Amino acid sequence: MSTFRFQQFSVRQQESAMKVCTDATLFGAMAPLAGGERVLDIGAGSGLLSLMLAQLGAGHVTAVELTPEACRDAAVNFSHSPWAGRLELVSGSIQAYAECCQGRFDLIICNPPFFEQHSRNSAPLRSLARHADQLPHDELLRLVTRLIAPAGRFYLLIPLHGIDRVVALAASLGLYLVGRVDFAGHPHSRAKVAALTFAYRAEMFVSRRLVIYNAPRVYSGESARYLSPFLLRFADPT
Repeated sequence: MSTFRFQQFSVRQQESAMKVCTDATLFGAMAPLAGGERVLDIGAGSGLLSLMLAQLGAGHVTAVELTPEACRDAAVNFSHSPWAGRLELVSGSIQAYAECCQGRFDLIICNPPFFEQHSRNSAPLRSLARHADQLPHDELLRLVTRLIAPAGRFYLLIPLHGIDRVVALAASLGLYLVGRVDFAGHPHSRAKVAALTFAYRAEMFVSRRLVIYNAPRVYSGESARYLSPFLLRFADPT
């Protein structure tokens, strides 16, 4: 499927390596956003998270994407959305963007490459999207500290096996882990990924487990609450 349709926008993913998936959609729907924030989406891909944050009320979203293929999809998705005036697409590396960026961001969001030093996929674009060679976690975190506002938050989706290392790296740079939500596919399944929230100021740490499905293709009440403003299955038929 080259286009994934949501209630208020569509995501063309004709050229993007990584397609819309439940984990990424739930991650975006749960973003710690109050409204009006200046947001940076690192590794934006086809623009899914940027579009979701615009719908949630972000004041302005800057989406930085390295691959020209994904940028072409994101450009179409942004221009056809209701929030084109609040979405800015930057084609290139986040490293290059950080060198010329003016100002700082209230929220930085990232669904980064999932694997470091693991076997590569045979498809070059998908391999690039799923590996951290272009942006290792330590470099990502250093860039975040350069770009985040003093009272800002960094919101990250990451596999459970990488959490301890990332939390330790963040702490060495002065970022505190203030929230963690483990995504479990079903009530009796193990969580594989988690949404982490970091801040410069220590807060009461909140950690919980979220079950996505109560049964095959049946969303839990909690995941349905987050996803209901976005997925077509929850649209009011009237």
